[in-house]
Amino acid sequence: MQQHEKEEKALFQIGWSIVGILTIIYITYKIAPFSFFKNPTPCLVHSLLGIYCPGCGGTRAIFALLHGHLLTSFICHPFVPYTAAICGWFLISQTIERASSHRIKIGMHYRDIYLWIALGIVIVNFIVKNALLLLWDIDILTNYTLSVI
Repeated sequence: MQQHEKEEKALFQIGWSIVGILTIIYITYKIAPFSFFKNPTPCLVHSLLGIYCPGCGGTRAIFALLHGHLLTSFICHPFVPYTAAICGWFLISQTIERASSHRIKIGMHYRDIYLWIALGIVIVNFIVKNALLLLWDIDILTNYTLSVI
């Protein structure tokens, strides 16, 4: 087995493990709801410096995505829907290819470009949100997303 096939197999196994863990967390939340999303821990960078860190909005984006608010999730942090789409398609396509014993060759393969795109999304998100906040006093995470979520 070639090295990239081993890496893809590991990513496939890790991906489905994460899906399983998230499913257990979701079921636990439905049985005994906790208020993590209602009062998340404030960002230390935002509290101290008054600017958004590169990860600000990520928790809200996950919450919005899980509730079917794709646009809100994208506004909160575009990295979250991007990651959900890329990882989701990777798992689905790899599952179909493996279930068909590799007769249906649709399995998405790992490429470094996916990580570079993710890094670009985080950087652009950081710059845009802070430019809106500092230059035009538009706080989209507080003003827009809380009213929608």
